[in-house]
Amino acid sequence: MNIHEKYIKRCIDIGKNGLGTTAPNPMVGCVIVYENKIIGEGFTSPFGGAHAEVNAINSVKNQSLLSKSTLYVTLEPCSHYGKTPPCADAIIKFSIPTVIIGTIDTHSKVGGKGVEKLKASGCEVMVGVLENDVKVHHKRFFTFHNKRRPYVILKWAETSDGFIAPQTKNEKKPVWITNPISRQLVHKWRSEEQAIVVGTNTVLEDNPSLTVRDWSGKNPIRIVLDKHSRVSKDAAILDDKAKTMIISNKGVSGVSETENFILEYLDWNLKNSIAQQICNILFQNNINSVIIEGGRQTLQTFIDENLWDEARIFTGPTTFGSGTKSPDCSGKLLSQENILDDTLKIIIND
Repeated sequence: MNIHEKYIKRCIDIGKNGLGTTAPNPMVGCVIVYENKIIGEGFTSPFGGAHAEVNAINSVKNQSLLSKSTLYVTLEPCSHYGKTPPCADAIIKFSIPTVIIGTIDTHSKVGGKGVEKLKASGCEVMVGVLENDVKVHHKRFFTFHNKRRPYVILKWAETSDGFIAPQTKNEKKPVWITNPISRQLVHKWRSEEQAIVVGTNTVLEDNPSLTVRDWSGKNPIRIVLDKHSRVSKDAAILDDKAKTMIISNKGVSGVSETENFILEYLDWNLKNSIAQQICNILFQNNINSVIIEGGRQTLQTFIDENLWDEARIFTGPTTFGSGTKSPDCSGKLLSQENILDDTLKIIIND
């Protein structure tokens, strides 16, 4: 690993601090180096706040050193006004002479314009350091802008004999397949993504809240696919703990749209494009990542339409003997680990 790769790797590592808070902005990381020593670091603030480059510049105690330093950043500095001024302007203002960039920003408002602006000011720019690693780091952002849909994560837990739900149950609550540590990890994942999707049956049978009760973080937007408008206004998913979206044919009786409750509609008769329509709705609502949590029909719909990026599959030691079979999904194994007596397998859609 050369010196440029070392510092871009550091940018990736600190950029992860923005996971779950920066969206729909990318979770950019930035470091500033003077004479082979890091003198400033920053990552993207929660949405609406300062970007990584500005935070890194502001963290430098002796700002007279900036004009003799090198700035490293995962993603091309923006060159347009949004909720904040252009980061390229901040770099130019402090006469930072060299900028090393992981990869170009493919967003239509940037797309090379930041690099052009920096070069026009006399800045030396290098692009493409650890580019593949950087693109993986920014997978949500790139999927959203390049494929015009959210990054789709499938998640389910299955028994050792291949079922995700028992044949019958006596209470209106989840039947746990995994251990408490695995369930806490799921809550952590929820805090990292913008939204979570479940089908009507999951709401009716389990009455889930879909919040991050066992983790500290932001609740995802809860999305329910409710074709026949069967969800009750008293369902836990309609409380005020998080924003909720119902995708239906006529909404929820007695519930009106508010800042915390969104109603959307799709054409359920188009059998082979349900997942695509859902992705279109999420894209229009500026949602760049989503966890599909169930049930089986909802998960299989995304698999059958090939609209998924990774699947996170828990296998617990429990057996049901009969019930709802787990989804049929195949992909490239990314990792596998044991969490106490559970196994977590992550596969990607290659």
